[in-house]
Amino acid sequence: MKFFSLNNNTPPVNFEKAVRLGLAPDRGLFFPESIEPLPDTFWDDFLKMSKEDIAFEVISQFVGDEIPESDLKKIVAETLCFEFPLVHLNDNVASLELFHGPTMAFKDVGGRFMARCLGHFNKANKDKKVTVLVATSGDTGGAVASGFKGIPGVEVVILYPKGKVSAIQELQLTTQGDNITAIEVEGTFDDCQDMVKTAFLDETLKPFRNLTSANSINVARWLPQAFYYFFAVQELMKKRNSTPFVFSVPSGNFGNICAGLVAHKLGLPIAHFVASTNINDTFPRYMDAGVFTPKPSTQTISNAMDVGNPSNFERIQKLFNSDLFKLKTICTAYSFTDKETRSAMTEVYKNFGYITDPHGAVGYLGLKKYMDSQPDVQGVFLETAHPVKFLDVVESTLKKKVDIPEQIQVIMDKKPVKKSIKSYENLKSVLISAH
Repeated sequence: MKFFSLNNNTPPVNFEKAVRLGLAPDRGLFFPESIEPLPDTFWDDFLKMSKEDIAFEVISQFVGDEIPESDLKKIVAETLCFEFPLVHLNDNVASLELFHGPTMAFKDVGGRFMARCLGHFNKANKDKKVTVLVATSGDTGGAVASGFKGIPGVEVVILYPKGKVSAIQELQLTTQGDNITAIEVEGTFDDCQDMVKTAFLDETLKPFRNLTSANSINVARWLPQAFYYFFAVQELMKKRNSTPFVFSVPSGNFGNICAGLVAHKLGLPIAHFVASTNINDTFPRYMDAGVFTPKPSTQTISNAMDVGNPSNFERIQKLFNSDLFKLKTICTAYSFTDKETRSAMTEVYKNFGYITDPHGAVGYLGLKKYMDSQPDVQGVFLETAHPVKFLDVVESTLKKKVDIPEQIQVIMDKKPVKKSIKSYENLKSVLISAH
């Protein structure tokens, strides 16, 4: 498999190089040259397959022969070492819980998969040490730190916006130590992401660092997110084979829903997707007006979605050849305020006894709005992070204490270690001086 830049100004590369580079030299996102539907034999056995077997078949065409089959199966098994329960709130609505990994966020899947792929490549190329430079609006950084901690030949540098992540998210970023460095940035997530992209293209950094990213711009972080759509549909098909399935995805940088759209292109029978955002509504505005107009991000209680210029929009455009009409046949987009989000959290708890985090609540809102006009569907909203990661918001909204899981308890008393910067030049200085 070859991956090409969506800016079309650089030669295609193989999977390993796409993973190592993160972003193409022309600043474009990498995209697979082809996405082939899974064969009939896959669907013949689908309901009986294990999660590991499903994930292996889904990812194989993108990795090609660059990782031996036995090694890729091991990587997949180590990636999927936790549960993805589908919690049925009623006959028509279910929550897909993606937060049972080590950092209690859905990004543990992509973080673990990419880390192990890069670790595999580093074993064969020990002279190719790499620095993973990543921007986070909340959960990516923790998942990357956990996934890459202790991986030989890899250093991780995480940028996050000062004062715009939750207290527990910040602890997950700043207490890892070892090969993990956390840097708080005076600014927004978009500022962090711009710094990462600028660093990739800075020729003067290359003598000091071989940079890659573990944001969803990296193909090894992005593509594995297709896995859990398959897992959920498998369970739904066992229960209600004839019902159209609709997935509502809390969306910020749009890597998650874009991976779901790849799953659909592979043949997964999802009837419709709902892109559910907070007031950072660049994508819903595009769906309404047909014009993509990024704007500075605004801070909300669903901070992991505080993205004003979602990178993966380019990939979605490519999947649909920039045809808005085709995109609208499979995807709808809505945005919601913090007030609406809190109301949804209260409603879900009151009606179902189920606690959502703010992001899951936005997903629930999007699904509910879509199902108002399409009631005869089986709807799934993605619950992307454990409520404890947004403890103040959840407890103040529900007037209820949230139990702290063991994965979080172990970091609560640790002392954070971080650097602070204001500009790209500050970041560059840190990367060079720490080399």
